[in-house]
Order: sequence, then C-alpha cells, then structure tokens
Amino acid sequence: MRWTIDKVNAYCAQFPWGYGANFSPSNAINQLEMWQEDTFSPDLIDKELGYAERIGMTLMRVYLHDLAYLAAPVGFLKRVETYLAIAQKHKIRTLLTIFDDCWNDNPKIGTQPAPKPFTHNSGWVRSPGNAPTENTLEWPRLEQYVKALIKHFSNDPRIFGWDIYNEPGNSERLNKSFPFLKVAFSWAREAGNTQPLTCGLWHNLKEFEELNAFMAEESDVLSYHCYTGMKEFLERMAEMKALAQGRRIICTEYLARPNNTFQEMLPIFKREGIDAINWGLVSGKTQTIYPWGWTEEKGKPERYHHDVFNTDGTLLHPEEDKVFKDLMKCK
Repeated sequence: MRWTIDKVNAYCAQFPWGYGANFSPSNAINQLEMWQEDTFSPDLIDKELGYAERIGMTLMRVYLHDLAYLAAPVGFLKRVETYLAIAQKHKIRTLLTIFDDCWNDNPKIGTQPAPKPFTHNSGWVRSPGNAPTENTLEWPRLEQYVKALIKHFSNDPRIFGWDIYNEPGNSERLNKSFPFLKVAFSWAREAGNTQPLTCGLWHNLKEFEELNAFMAEESDVLSYHCYTGMKEFLERMAEMKALAQGRRIICTEYLARPNNTFQEMLPIFKREGIDAINWGLVSGKTQTIYPWGWTEEKGKPERYHHDVFNTDGTLLHPEEDKVFKDLMKCK
C-alpha cells in the first residue's frame, strides 16, 4: 500500500530541497559498465561527484542493472555500498533506479560496445529487457533481485528512495511492460521498503492513461520527466502539483538545451520546492551532449544537449555557473 501523505511528509522533512543529476561516470557507456567488477571505477566516481558537490548538488539518480547483480550478487551489493559511501562523502543522497525500458534491448554481461561517434546513448541498455519483462518464468530471479536490494539497504539514510522503473512503455513498448511494472511495485512493498517508492510519469500519450494513473497512484513521492520549453514546462508542473495532492515531487529528468535550461528551470524548481535532477553530470561515453537523433554529419552542436561538466571539471557552458552560485547563496 502507498505511504500516507503524513508518512511521506515526515520522511521527506529530513531532506531539504535538492538538485542534482542522473549520474554515471564518464568512462561508462551504460549501467553494466558502471557496475561490473572489471570496470567499476570508485576513484573516478569520487572525482566526478566532487564536481557535483562544488556546485551545490545534493541528489543523484543512479541506474542499477539486474544482470550485474545476477553475475555477482555479493560483489554487486558491495559496489553499490562503495558508491553510496563516496556519495555520502560529498553530501549527496541517491535515488536508485531499478528497471528501465530505454534504448538497447538484449543486454549482455561482459565487455560493452564502444560508443558510436556523435550518437546519443548508443550503448545504454534496458533492464531487464523485453523478453524477461514478458516471460513470467524470469520473474522469480527478478523478484529476488528487487527484494535483495530493498532489504539490504533498509533504513540506509544515504538512499533517498527507489525509482522502480524508468519510462515503462518507452521504445515502442506502450503497455507491454505494465504487468511487470505492477509486480515490481508489489515486490518492493513486500520487501518492506523503508524509503519511498516512485515511478516517473514521462509521457501523456492517450495509450498511457491507465499506466500513468497507476504510476501516480502507487508512487509514495511523485516523480516526472520534462524536456519541454517554458510554456509546456509550467503546464506540466501545475499538472504534477495537482496529482501529488501534497506529496513531495521530484523532476527526475530535464535539461535539453537550448529550449530547456538550468537558467530558466532551476530557479522555478527551487521556488516551487520540486527537487530537480537533470540528465547527465560529466560528458563521457554516453555522449548525451549530442541531441537525440544526432548524426556525425552535423558535427558539434551549437549548445550541448545534456550534461554539466567536461571531464576536467570545467563547465560545458561556463555561463551556467551563475545559476548554481545563486542557488547556493539561497541555501
């Protein structure tokens, strides 16, 4: 059962308004490369979360992957522990994302592909992927994974909450992931979640009406994505505030320059008390500095699409420094 508003508000009162990024280290093309033993990079994570701390970020959203857990359950949980310790060092709490319907299907453990030049998220992978999502014979191992996560990190103050499923129905799946989303929520509840659960509303397609209603109803804290221009941004925010009915709201994805920017959006998120998590921290192998559908022939974009920093810690767009400094003065 969803948490009551009183319970949500009592929990969230521990955490002041925050902003941050969807984080994977710059040397990881996807979730598997971030979490597998051979490519897990705590020193780089430490360095790059240090950049985030420098501009006042206090909240990261981080994707996990079921295959990394399946390959080495104990090692995987230890690596998540290591990440959380590093994040805590930088005064950052984390929203952990368990499943994902975006980008490439058929994820495989082991060496991951090299990035395709100029291509946005060329190597990102779904979790668990289309076939396991629809094959109930796979569900027991995925249930064990969800419950192991929730129980292992029970009462861990470094975790803000659990994002059960990123963009269910994306990649033209529509409602094919709906049954799996329902059981994933139930597994997390059965595990006795002590941090709030959420699942971000990301599209208002007519075909998603039932799916969106379920996500809004089941989420302890309401979350959503918004990559639009200002008019639609404000309309979407008003819609979410009405749906939230007093619950904490987190925008778990935004920032699509040039029409969706820190300068315009972040002060409004702050004013409205909506936690804000943009896509991307450090430009790297995900190549999300390039817009969706970008091609090599187009060369370097005039404004980078996502991400905040170059690998050396300088800002991709130095003019954004003012909005970060202004926010830090307001704390």
